[in-house]
Amino acid sequence: MNDKHDTRLEAFIAQTMAEQHIPGVVVGVWQAGETQVVAAGVTNVDYPLPVSADTLFQVGSISKTFTALLLMQLVEEGQLNLEATVQSYLPDFRVADTAASQQATIRHLLTHTAGWVGDLFEDTGEGDDASARYVALMADLPQLAPLGMAYSYNNAGFYLAGAILEAVTGRFYADLLQERVLNPLGMTHSYLKPTDVMTYCFAVGHDVQEGDEVSTLRPWALPRAVYPVGGLITTVPDLLRYGRFQMGNGITESGERLLTPESMQQMHTPQAPIWGETEAVGLSWFIKDVDGTRILSHGGGTKGQVSYLFVVPERDFTAAIVTNSEQGGQLTQAVYRWLLREYLDINDPEPQPVAAEEAVLAEYVGRYERPFSDIELYLEDGRLLAQLTIKQGFPDKNDPPPPSPPPMPLALCGPDRLVVTDGPMKNALADVLREDDGRIGWLRVGRLHRRII
Repeated sequence: MNDKHDTRLEAFIAQTMAEQHIPGVVVGVWQAGETQVVAAGVTNVDYPLPVSADTLFQVGSISKTFTALLLMQLVEEGQLNLEATVQSYLPDFRVADTAASQQATIRHLLTHTAGWVGDLFEDTGEGDDASARYVALMADLPQLAPLGMAYSYNNAGFYLAGAILEAVTGRFYADLLQERVLNPLGMTHSYLKPTDVMTYCFAVGHDVQEGDEVSTLRPWALPRAVYPVGGLITTVPDLLRYGRFQMGNGITESGERLLTPESMQQMHTPQAPIWGETEAVGLSWFIKDVDGTRILSHGGGTKGQVSYLFVVPERDFTAAIVTNSEQGGQLTQAVYRWLLREYLDINDPEPQPVAAEEAVLAEYVGRYERPFSDIELYLEDGRLLAQLTIKQGFPDKNDPPPPSPPPMPLALCGPDRLVVTDGPMKNALADVLREDDGRIGWLRVGRLHRRII
């Protein structure tokens, strides 16, 4: 495998890091047999070590695609069925809605279409019952939308997926992942347990405070039950190995088959729409068609670490971007668009506002709620503004919630699609979903918020 070196990419990363006050970044690119890895910054502003290609980062929800891969292996072996209900494997599973409890399937979990509140973060310990204890806590989760109605990002569904894996196999998730995925793929620098990570160089999460001061975030370690949801700790070269596997037919570089081509294709095929005909979710993977080219992707976020992995199979291209900052999402998306444009001549532009009369914007005014946060849309001087109020701490709901950000200006960028036009969440999208009678029922900013007034 040949290595390449692009000073343009290095310069772009350095500029974006400085603009967002991000302490450390690693970007890796694999294209048609050539690899490039750019590392910059430090692991921890309090105890700084230089970030390198081998620095370990928490990659959060990218882990969900590994969980889906494990599930598909068991489907192929006849141990699981995507159309079977969760209760087929976890008889004691319940959420607040009886119908959703009885009818939710594994496919609903993998496509984020279960409809119940998905942000329940509880440390249920490090014992063998950690997943079972988490499942028991789900009994009070309310339903925000009918089962299967719409995509709404749902972490709790992947806690369930991990619990199903452990119940069916009788094995600890970390051991399953190591034996069935990480070892065969040659991902030799990928871990789940903090005790495995502590002897290596690893990144620590950060946030930007008032006056652009960068501070470390704690706690760092994630509890056992969250491993299937967002527990993977890895390097960019290992992520590139995984990205290359996703471009293939289910066979590893060493010649071992992990999945059939049919199962690989199913994971990468749209299962539920997100926006129009160009954005959808597959089996855990997000799918976007840009300029006629299909892009598979998944992001991840832990406490102060944000990452992004994307794969363009028909162009023999994959890239991984990891950061150690809460503000890392701005960088990952900027680098994603830069790489598409400069390496593949694909333009995935940022959403562009379109003019709209005040009467049109007035229809969206209202209060939209979910347990974790509320969003109020209101008009001021002819502009549509959004006020986000976070009601719970993260990762522990009992932690004090962070202060509310300032109001965010919104504009239409498509039918029933809004975009933030300025501020820290610039370019964030909000989709408006309607009831069968045409009335606005939900606002989706990744997750559904139910309209109250």
